[in-house]
Order: sequence, then C-alpha cells, then structure tokens
Amino acid sequence: MSRRLLRQAALAAALSVPMFAIAAAPVIDVYKSESCGCCSAWVDHLKANGFAPRVVNVENPSDHRERAGIPDKLGSCHTGMIQGYAIEGHVPASDIKRLLVQKPKAKGLAVPAMPLGSPGMEGPRKDPYDVLLVQANGSTKVFKHYN
Repeated sequence: MSRRLLRQAALAAALSVPMFAIAAAPVIDVYKSESCGCCSAWVDHLKANGFAPRVVNVENPSDHRERAGIPDKLGSCHTGMIQGYAIEGHVPASDIKRLLVQKPKAKGLAVPAMPLGSPGMEGPRKDPYDVLLVQANGSTKVFKHYN
C-alpha cells in the first residue's frame, strides 16, 4: 500500500472515532453514605453521561458540603467535587458539563433536598426543581429550572 493510501486510511480511522471517546472523562469525587441507593443511582447517571466518578463512602457526607462552603440550607444526601467546584445533591450531568464550560466564579451547583424526578430520584412523578448556582458569598441564583 502506498504512503498516501496509508495516510488516508489512518485519517479515516481517526475520524470514525467520536471526539468524546478520545477525550478523558472528567473525574468527579462523590462523597456519600455507603447505604444510600439514590446516591448510587446519581453516580450511575454520571457514568452514563461521560463522567468518571470516584466514590468515597463516608460517615457524614455533610462534612464535605461544609468544607466546600455550600450552605446547610442547600444540603442534600451527597456532595461531589470536580475541577474546584462543589456539586451538591441530584444535579443533572448536563448542568455540570455547562458549569465546566462556562467556568463561573462560584462555589458550585446545588439541588437542595431530593426532588422526585431529578437524576437518581426517578419515580412515579416529576416535581419541578431548580439547579442553583452557589455564588462565592453563599448566595444563589437559578442556573436551570426543570418542570
């Protein structure tokens, strides 16, 4: 085979591989209780959406929320850390991806409580909920609303 044909074959092979398969999956550290099923379901949601979760089972996940500077009123059942941002609760993977692209000066994202219909909390109904951007001073603004 000629060099030209080899180069063309190599280029064709390279282009057939999706770009997301080439890039490394973003690693997110998830601090959760060992027995929490909805936390495990959220971790599965992250995996299915291109993240590489490193799960750390801890006695008190709220300690990690506190260290990240997320106010208690925004608490949920697990805390994730990715690229310097805290991810509190059942935040959809698409919003985490948007956060990492936009890179706002903020502490992270939070979905307070555990709303039914959020990732990891799927069930017979879907309640409306907000994903909140937690500002450096602890205040929040709506990052995305889900009906």
